[in-house]
Amino acid sequence: MTKHFASIMDTDEKPVSFREVGTGCYAFTASGDPNSGVVVGDDAVLVIDAQATPATASKVMACIEQVTDMPVKYVALTHYHSVRSLGASAYGASEIIASDLTRRMIASRGESDWAAQRERFPRLFEDQDSIPGVTTPTMTFASSLSLNLGNREVRLMHLGRGHTMGDVVVWVPGSAVLFAGDLVENKVACYCGDAHLDDWPRALDRIAAFRPKALVPGRGEALLGEVPVQRALDETREFVTTLRDTAQTAVHQGKGLRDTFQAVKSVMDPMFGDYAIYDHCMPFNVARAYDQALGIETPQVWTRERDQDLWDALKDVDLTARQGNAQDEVEPTEDVLDLELEDMVDAAADEAPTADELEALGISDEFADEVRKEGQLASA
Repeated sequence: MTKHFASIMDTDEKPVSFREVGTGCYAFTASGDPNSGVVVGDDAVLVIDAQATPATASKVMACIEQVTDMPVKYVALTHYHSVRSLGASAYGASEIIASDLTRRMIASRGESDWAAQRERFPRLFEDQDSIPGVTTPTMTFASSLSLNLGNREVRLMHLGRGHTMGDVVVWVPGSAVLFAGDLVENKVACYCGDAHLDDWPRALDRIAAFRPKALVPGRGEALLGEVPVQRALDETREFVTTLRDTAQTAVHQGKGLRDTFQAVKSVMDPMFGDYAIYDHCMPFNVARAYDQALGIETPQVWTRERDQDLWDALKDVDLTARQGNAQDEVEPTEDVLDLELEDMVDAAADEAPTADELEALGISDEFADEVRKEGQLASA
């Protein structure tokens, strides 16, 4: 077993990319570190996921200032994790928005998550003394919320449990862009320590129903075009279901945590071992999958003490991925990459999911009616 967390020694700053992925929609990405999204309207700016500290958030602000002088009015949190939320104070936003469930998780788990995460991945917490405290949302919602940024409608939606209990996606219908948070990753390992592994694939189905022309994942490069978007959805699904199913098989065979960890890695290393932060995530991922296989529905709270207990349980186990036949990345075709933004906008209205399609995916009649009123659903 390694002596430290896999990311303790990850000290190199990652190169930042700030890229327009749809009209007025931007992706702030940094080689596998947590992404942020930006939506620019005529009157205001929305930031999606705040980064881990105000110091890191200032890098997002610097990019925003290159494309607009509009103020950041809203910061939306896709979920409660500290690497997404603790930088919110840097934006001077009028409102910090999250789902009702995320607000509850921040209240009950925010401090513990902050303490654990800064030990696991210290590089992300640049100038952590600048953090004023746990970020508390000022505006929350149950299933959906519509924002008007001035000639630009944005929809925040809770499509079900997955990466956490309270995940939110952000849909910009006029540009057919979806910001998925950590429900979707692009060639980066999913962190599943707080996951609901049975529900996660259903959330991916609901994302796919919107037929986004561009998607900003929680980590990894933004995806332009239907082929890359669908690939990322499929690979995220495969990661989650392989973890869930192999852990469940091991538990049913009577294996303990240590042997379950080895069994899961023997299957997943050749498939995903080359993904960013894979070694970092897998102990926590298997611990959650093991708990779920034992019937523990609600993810246990991660604390520094629980982290240490996990490392002790895996003492002397090889935590490094053995990359055998790691899947090759599917490169999108040039015609997909060259898709014009205007075509995305035109296609968004024609290819929006119908109410019947969303209802078939388990989205309530009330929610479908509410979204239809916003002009985001085609006629059934």
